[in-house]
Amino acid sequence: MIGAVREWLSAVVAVAMLLTVAQALTPEGTIRKIASFTGGLILLVTLLQPVLGADLSRLDLNLDTYGQAIQKRQAELEEAGSVELTERIETQTAAYISDKADALGLTVTVRVETQPGASGVPVPWSAEVTGPRSEALAAYIEEELGIPRGRQIWHEVET
Repeated sequence: MIGAVREWLSAVVAVAMLLTVAQALTPEGTIRKIASFTGGLILLVTLLQPVLGADLSRLDLNLDTYGQAIQKRQAELEEAGSVELTERIETQTAAYISDKADALGLTVTVRVETQPGASGVPVPWSAEVTGPRSEALAAYIEEELGIPRGRQIWHEVET
């Protein structure tokens, strides 16, 4: 690789030196302008020789592999987003239940589980409440959050 670069640089320097000598020997006028233009083209071709002589058949652009990698990454991101959304809904729903319990004068801890709804978005599925059982809180959980009493688990603890 270094040998190829050295060879290319040598060619560029040699062409530049030859063009300088040719321009110095060319008389003033139209001929000198034509010689300068032609020399510039020759120097440009010399500079671009590595690009023009590149073997593009060895260049492997396997777009299928890239497409599969992109699809895999998109699936991973969607999964991560789904997990984050599920955790957020569970946390917020538990906070709503705790706030309602506080409003009722109860001290409880709540854990909520979700399941995908009809549209695929997670919805509260069950609630596990640790604290004194309250019919008002159970009704709130059922009516406002859509968790029927059959999926409400109470661990009664007197405070």
